[in-house]
Amino acid sequence: QVQLVESGGGLVQAGGSLRLSCAASGRTFSRFNMGWFRQAPGKEREFVAAITWSGGDTSYADSVKGRFTISRDSAKNMVYLQMNSLKPEDTAIYYCAASWGWSRASEAYKYWGQGTQVTVSS
Repeated sequence: QVQLVESGGGLVQAGGSLRLSCAASGRTFSRFNMGWFRQAPGKEREFVAAITWSGGDTSYADSVKGRFTISRDSAKNMVYLQMNSLKPEDTAIYYCAASWGWSRASEAYKYWGQGTQVTVSS
C-alpha cells in the first residue's frame, strides 16, 4: 500500500516556474515507477512525465519536453516535477501516481494522490 500527497501547486504567470512535490508513504515506494498526470477542466486526464523505480529512465509528454523535469529521492520517499517556462495551457490539476509497470497509460497506475492545482495566467 502506498499513499501519495502532492503539494507545491499555485498561481504563476506565464513564463514562470513551479516545483511540485509528491510525498509517499509505504515501505515499497522505492520499487514503484512514478508518474505525473494532469487534468484540465473539461478534458481527459493526460500523461505528463514518468520515472523508473531506480531513477535511471524518464519519459515526457511532447507538450512538456524540455520544460519539465521529473526526479525522485527514494531515501526521502519523494518525487518532484520541476516545471519551467509555464504556459496557460499547463493549467490543470496535477496528480502523482505509482505503478508497478512502465507506462504512459493512467490505467497502469495503481495508486494516486489527491492532486494539486496549477494555474498559469497569461
